Amino acid sequence: MAKHFVSDKDESVRMFKSGFMEAFSKVHFSVPLFLYLPVISYLLYLSLAEYGLTILTTAGYFVLGIFIWSITEYLLHRFVFHYHPTTKWGQRIHFIMHGVHHDYPNDSFRLVLPPSVSVPLAFLFFFLFKAVAGNFLVAPLFAGFGLGYLFYDISHYAIHHFKIDNKLWTILKEHHMRHHYVDPDHGYGVSSTIWDHVMGTMFKSEKKEKVSS
Repeated sequence: MAKHFVSDKDESVRMFKSGFMEAFSKVHFSVPLFLYLPVISYLLYLSLAEYGLTILTTAGYFVLGIFIWSITEYLLHRFVFHYHPTTKWGQRIHFIMHGVHHDYPNDSFRLVLPPSVSVPLAFLFFFLFKAVAGNFLVAPLFAGFGLGYLFYDISHYAIHHFKIDNKLWTILKEHHMRHHYVDPDHGYGVSSTIWDHVMGTMFKSEKKEKVSS
């Protein structure tokens, strides 16, 4: 079986000469929880207490936000993170964004998005949703989107580093490990395999090949 990684140990490679830039390329997996759970909670508070949205309306847009995240996760992973540029600068950007993760898949400090990347993206999506949904409905919509992102980030870390005895979890872990160690051109879903089924990017071979854990 072809080797698709440099090292599967909990180690990485320096990406920036600047120590300042290098520090911002790494993050502990718990940081997104402390950063975004308060935001999600506040948006739900605004929805129900300040904007007067009903529980049903809030729940509906919250679930819609989770759904939007699920397809966003798939599209970003497939078409942005796995886009392979031909220029030197493009290849450098690709390595920083995602290539380093495939070279060092178990690097515990590069398994969730650092705030230097996730915060600008969060603002971008928030104002996009606000333009479409309006000043009030954006709150539950973005709260659901944010929770979907958190589940993706934390589940991605857990898939690489936690051992959880659960059938659904085993399916997700096997799916993502096959993406890393067997076929990086299929299996783009991390927190769910649904869109790989819908988009036809499930692994072509049903044969169970031994993958690294």
